[in-house]
Amino acid sequence: MSWPKIALFIDGSNLYATSKALGFDIDYRRLLGEFQEGGTLLRAFYYTTVIEDQEYSSIRPLIDWLDYNGYTVVTKLTKEFIDATTGRRKVKGSMDVDLAVSAMELAGHVDQIVLFSGDGDFRSLVEAVQRRGVRVAVVSTLVTHPPMVADELRRQADVFIDLAELKPKIGRDPAERPGPREIRQQPPQFLTRGTINRSDRVV
Repeated sequence: MSWPKIALFIDGSNLYATSKALGFDIDYRRLLGEFQEGGTLLRAFYYTTVIEDQEYSSIRPLIDWLDYNGYTVVTKLTKEFIDATTGRRKVKGSMDVDLAVSAMELAGHVDQIVLFSGDGDFRSLVEAVQRRGVRVAVVSTLVTHPPMVADELRRQADVFIDLAELKPKIGRDPAERPGPREIRQQPPQFLTRGTINRSDRVV
């Protein structure tokens, strides 16, 4: 029996908020190892926005580390603005469409997609991917109050994985964050990079 082909799709801001709500940081090296054990890991996508004109972004070291260690990082520049109604600073921009397009492109090449997000807007994407015969696991949490996962997304998924249950396997204390010297390391051998070209072949 051949191992299932798996792709990870990580909604960066959503996963960050969920792990913070649960009180731990994600060890992204261990996360890759955890899902490699369950099948052939073809891709691990990480989606996040980067604020335009910001001299230093706290997300930049993580993006660099992920890019050097086997993840396909997809970023988009966003702009900060002041909400006229509330007077609060907000960020305009979302990676939802980018993630959805990539997932649909890759659906014909994988057996399972693991979506790290609790955003209910992804329910229709999950349903569309399932119609193509792909199983979908959603990773978020029900432990927080209120839960971080939308009920409609959790119900649509073939499998729901609570991030709280993964903490012993992929979590670390916030004080154990990697330093700059750890960023430039070779990606794991089991991961290959590339894109889907117009002939629908993985290259």
